[in-house]
Amino acid sequence: MTPLPDFYDDLDASLGHVWRLLEDGPRLRHNAFHMPTLATVDARGRPQVRTIVLREADSRTGTLRFHCDRRSRKAAEIAATGRAALHGYDTPGKVQIRISGPAALHTDDALAEAAWAGSLAMSRVCYGVEPGPGSELASGEAYTLPETDEAIAAGRPNFCAAVVSADAIEFLFLDRRGHRRAAWRRDGAVWTGTWLAP
Repeated sequence: MTPLPDFYDDLDASLGHVWRLLEDGPRLRHNAFHMPTLATVDARGRPQVRTIVLREADSRTGTLRFHCDRRSRKAAEIAATGRAALHGYDTPGKVQIRISGPAALHTDDALAEAAWAGSLAMSRVCYGVEPGPGSELASGEAYTLPETDEAIAAGRPNFCAAVVSADAIEFLFLDRRGHRRAAWRRDGAVWTGTWLAP
């Protein structure tokens, strides 16, 4: 029988495991937390979900960063509500993580510039697509991609880095010997956790 993990009955170790998984996400392309689901709420109060690429997770600051086109609905929804949630599930590890908190868009500041500079050229192409994300098209191919370095660079005004400052985390670990579920809330730099019924 597989031994139970060290975090099984330890709230602090469970929170540490959550952040290790999240911090591994951006660098491990096949990690379940490389591409979590982002949830926002639209102008009509309807929940909206989509998959994003996690670019950075930082346990010290409690933040998670991804990139988006400022013309997109997700950017508009984050700007309007100032909140977002992320969800990921690791099938082999049987771990679900849910995170929510205030969200902010960085468009023309040092964080956005560093994120743009650190992006691959193939990723930068996305921000020069015309028309913008979500625009209705007459046919599937009725959009253009930038083809020159200058055209790709011209997409920079459409780029933004989105940062979620986690203030709530939920964790679920599935095991036939007994599931473990926990939740944490952050007040300043301090996380306070409790076990939950699975």
